[in-house]
Amino acid sequence: MGIGIGDVTTVFAILAAVGIVFPGLLLAWSLLMPGVVERARERVSITPWKSFFVGAFLLLLLGIPTFLLISAAGPLQFMGYVSVFLLLTLASFGAAGIAALMGERLRGQGIQATTPGGLLRGAIALEFAVMFPIIGWFVLFPFVVIASFGAAVLALMRWTPKQPIADNRLQIANPIPSAISH
Repeated sequence: MGIGIGDVTTVFAILAAVGIVFPGLLLAWSLLMPGVVERARERVSITPWKSFFVGAFLLLLLGIPTFLLISAAGPLQFMGYVSVFLLLTLASFGAAGIAALMGERLRGQGIQATTPGGLLRGAIALEFAVMFPIIGWFVLFPFVVIASFGAAVLALMRWTPKQPIADNRLQIANPIPSAISH
């Protein structure tokens, strides 16, 4: 027996439900733990590659024992699933920081939104980018997960960047000068 239409529908429904509630999770983290999310946003904004490499190192360090625990039987397997839950929770703190950064940059480009509204828009933009075939799945998604994990760990340890870069915002120029009209 192969994969039936019911299996495909179930997977699609689960992915759609997760896509709908994910921005809400990130907004909840920013409202419940604003300091952690702000530090993660600052870390990703100023030192994204350091966040990525710290996240990659820690995921390798913690991921290998986690998958060994999952492959074991009994209580060890339960501990492995608890470890996965904790790792994903940490990564969601960092993802809230990335969404907040994206929302801040969207607001800086003229979109009128409150800070929570900007975060929701940033989260939705992040979701859409990750859903893009091939590039989103295999390039952006791993980068976001690893960088968000590293940013969250650094934020929870209260390690802030030593010297912020003067202006690390995405510069989008208006290609049509306002003085020219037809």
